[in-house]
Amino acid sequence: MAELSLADLVRNHTMSAEIAAALERTAQQRRSFLVIALPRMAGKSTVGKAMLAVARRANCPIRELGEDGTDVAVLAREARGGYLYVPEVSRYPVTAGYVWGAPVRAAFAAIEDGTSLSTALHADSAEDALRILRANRVPADDLARLELIVHLRSLGDDWQSPTRRVVADVHAHGPKGLKLLRRWDEKTDRFE
Repeated sequence: MAELSLADLVRNHTMSAEIAAALERTAQQRRSFLVIALPRMAGKSTVGKAMLAVARRANCPIRELGEDGTDVAVLAREARGGYLYVPEVSRYPVTAGYVWGAPVRAAFAAIEDGTSLSTALHADSAEDALRILRANRVPADDLARLELIVHLRSLGDDWQSPTRRVVADVHAHGPKGLKLLRRWDEKTDRFE
């Protein structure tokens, strides 16, 4: 199956055009971002890869932990000026790209050296996601370099076959903490 673009995700009502524009700007400006969701299969990888496709079109180097190797330091150097893609921060190493602890800290540390980070994890809020990253002992200065958190939800009775996926909220993040940029209003089914 072909990967979906940000425009595709607007067409299928996963996000608004305004959210897509914010995500596109994030990738064009090579800002570090995190995509979160609970449960599984809510679209974290789809949204993250759609953002990385924007950077790829601008000829930014992109290296994927697991797919391109397992040495975070080497991959971060190769991706300098572009993105290091860490598929998931997870206690369960389903693949070589699912990491916890030291590799997570190394990936965040690489931001200071000019390599942007794209990663994902299972959390139901931006605050929960930051708690998980702190549980990985990511230093506060490195964590403050994470600039955007995109939170997805899957809708429907069966998480394995959702009827729809939506961007629940988008937060800016930095040294001063979190700031809500956009959200989905479930009652009106509108993005604000």
